[in-house]
Amino acid sequence: MSVVRTEAPWVRRTLIATALLFMALFLVLPLAAVFAEALRKGWEAYWEALKEPDAWAAIRLTLITAAVAVPLNLVFGVAAAWAVAKFEFRGKAFLTTLIDLPFSVSPVVAGLIYVLVFGAQGWLGPWLAEHDIRIVFAVPGIILATVFVTFPFIARELIPLMQAQGNDEEQAAQVLGASGWQTFRYVTLPNIKWGLIHGVILCNARAMGEFGAVSVVSGHIRGQTNTMPLHVEVLYNEYQSVAAFAVASLLALLALVTLVIKTVAEWRMERELKALAELPPEHPRTDTPAIAGVHS
Repeated sequence: MSVVRTEAPWVRRTLIATALLFMALFLVLPLAAVFAEALRKGWEAYWEALKEPDAWAAIRLTLITAAVAVPLNLVFGVAAAWAVAKFEFRGKAFLTTLIDLPFSVSPVVAGLIYVLVFGAQGWLGPWLAEHDIRIVFAVPGIILATVFVTFPFIARELIPLMQAQGNDEEQAAQVLGASGWQTFRYVTLPNIKWGLIHGVILCNARAMGEFGAVSVVSGHIRGQTNTMPLHVEVLYNEYQSVAAFAVASLLALLALVTLVIKTVAEWRMERELKALAELPPEHPRTDTPAIAGVHS
């Protein structure tokens, strides 16, 4: 069956040229400018900016924050997606709405909420001060704010994927005598692995690049509570443009690596979804390796 094209060739060429122009102006050119400015004074100045104690402290805090926030969101995202996609219960629509809440709330507002709850004049502030517990203007507050703004990413990647796959394989595994953990390990997890990786990548990218919520709860204590985005702002405001762009280039490199991994994960996930859609709907796939592993 031949595909009928209604648009003229010049229309296609114009649209492609326009898209390439926008990508060049708003993606390639800014990235090139970041690296050019970072290396304006040479590699020695670039490395010195990254080795500076405050910069290293910001890098370390960013990695620690992501290392804590991403696993927490991984557990929540898988549990929430499994509950929403595989079960029917009261409050399911409300849970889905709560998952989307960070998408609709400004990160600055989220940071202010934590200040209101855990700050010195907040609801729990006096009790925390009594017990010498610091949350706001300390690392715990940064982690909490990061968890809040990033927790929808994994769940939102997995929910449509798990809904598309249905419950047939899980039910077949249970018929074969699998426990809930075995069903998850041998059936559910292999089927969602690429969607899970995709969600983790997006969650990690947002955790490392978050500015608004972290800016409110961090207190901007140099060398202690400044993450990489906050450190870039401090350096730029102090007219240390080369150092600011050096740290920003590191964030850009992390973003590019994330983009490559995300593209690979999306490609693999699309292949698996396409293969799933081509299966006959009459019978569950009881002959798949996953269910065979449960049976064994």
